[in-house]
Amino acid sequence: MRRGLAVLLLAALAACAPLPPGQGRGAVWQPSPNFDQRRPNFVILHQTTNDNVERALATLTDPERRVSAHYLIGRDGAVLQLVDEAARAWHAGESRWGSLTDLNSASIGIELDNTGDEPFAEAQIVALLALLDELRTRHGIPAANYLAHGDVAPARKVDPSRLFPWQRLAQQGFGLWCETPPPAAPAGFDALLGLQALGYDIAAPAAARAAFRRHFAGSNGDAELAPAEQALLHCLLQKKVARE
Repeated sequence: MRRGLAVLLLAALAACAPLPPGQGRGAVWQPSPNFDQRRPNFVILHQTTNDNVERALATLTDPERRVSAHYLIGRDGAVLQLVDEAARAWHAGESRWGSLTDLNSASIGIELDNTGDEPFAEAQIVALLALLDELRTRHGIPAANYLAHGDVAPARKVDPSRLFPWQRLAQQGFGLWCETPPPAAPAGFDALLGLQALGYDIAAPAAARAAFRRHFAGSNGDAELAPAEQALLHCLLQKKVARE
């Protein structure tokens, strides 16, 4: 697979225009026709659910599929750029975070090549952290605005999987995190309203709870939040308020 990706990158370099200024360092410009114009204030992370990056790239650049992302990162850390950061890629679909109902218009989408059942490769995460650092510098994206596709579309999507290292990202300033165990939530704390205050769409409460667990607890399940999980949610809300 690594040899195939290398051949793909060389072909892209030979056939495509130079990388536009102000874009990802080390990213190969592999344009996708699937985008509109927009301004980024969020980063949405996805997994391809593919077993190789070539298959994912074919999907993300197919005009008939009408799906794209700004970046695609292979397991070996190779970064492909498909859509200009100043353009609106089609990656989030029907989505919501807080009062925002069109995440495509406000976000940069990053696809990580991963089946959904495997740990995320070290080289891939290193490349992702470097790219996120660039995006933060270019666009001033707030720490709380690094989200999962499953966060913004909890009733439809479950990516990235519970194996994604959100804590590691948060330690570098990309996302919220609370060290466990946080203090107990106050008496009368309403967990569903807390999920809504954090940003989740609670139209499907079980899906919102599952998305929260996947991101912040590294687990699966849509049952009512246990006291320890409510404490975690309350801690995250405090951190969000502190950063606003």
